[in-house]
Amino acid sequence: MPDDPKPIRADAGPDGLRIDRERLARKLALLPPGAPVVVMIHGWRYSPDYPHDCPHGSIMSLNPGRDPRRVISWPRHLGLDGRSGLGIGLGWSAKCDPWRAHHRAKVNGAALAEIVDLVHDLSGRPVQVIAHSMGARLALAALPLIERGEISRMILLAAAETRGRTLAALATPAGQKVEVINVTTRENDLFDACFEWGIHLGLRTSIGQGLGRAQARWYDMWIDQPGTLQGLAALGHPIADPSRRICHWSPYLRPGTITLYRALIEGRLLARNLPQDAPGRRWSRLILGGAKPGSGWMVTPGPGRVAG
Repeated sequence: MPDDPKPIRADAGPDGLRIDRERLARKLALLPPGAPVVVMIHGWRYSPDYPHDCPHGSIMSLNPGRDPRRVISWPRHLGLDGRSGLGIGLGWSAKCDPWRAHHRAKVNGAALAEIVDLVHDLSGRPVQVIAHSMGARLALAALPLIERGEISRMILLAAAETRGRTLAALATPAGQKVEVINVTTRENDLFDACFEWGIHLGLRTSIGQGLGRAQARWYDMWIDQPGTLQGLAALGHPIADPSRRICHWSPYLRPGTITLYRALIEGRLLARNLPQDAPGRRWSRLILGGAKPGSGWMVTPGPGRVAG
């Protein structure tokens, strides 16, 4: 009987990492050479401790069974079916106030590091990471805890982490080797401002505003800018224009985005070939005409819920 195609479930909690190591070893042994191993990390307001807000039944499920305009399957669209690629969904307790979630994201970087070490010990394979919002903070927090090359690529979506902490993570041996695609957009300006002022009192800048300096193997990709969209379309990866003035989930809900990330993960598209358009002015999405007529301010990723 073929093995279950569902992603490997991993959960970080007070008692440490929970993961089915036997199933992971079996899936890795069956994975073709060169097939990607990808850890998927959610952001704020998801938690495996709450069934209705559990990421394993939502964005990390092959069949979320919810409104596709608000929740899409990361593993399905990324090709992580256990044959062409293996997905590992990392859940952590982020259904709380943003200050506690911010703290937990950093602490749970150790859980990602443990997964990475486990995959490396079982198979010798590097791991790739795709993470949204505060999940990006968790991902970056793992870099000081792992060996050089164990994480080969990170795709960060509307990331909630500061420039200073990011540069410190990139200065580590693992950070010097990792390739980072920082997917950002002026649709996220309000959320960046809440992160910068609500948590850091306006003293720090989010990498949702770009890294702010040139860095080897780091790519800021502004998916609201016409030059970026035109360049991606020329590469065979058209992405829908922004339709909202404010949307924290645009980097994975907008049609074409997940297909683009799959091409990067599978190596069919190289990060160095991504268009490097300059960002628009901050708050430019709030200027009249910054969104299509009749469009709303934001979308929610689940019924009556805001998740990050």
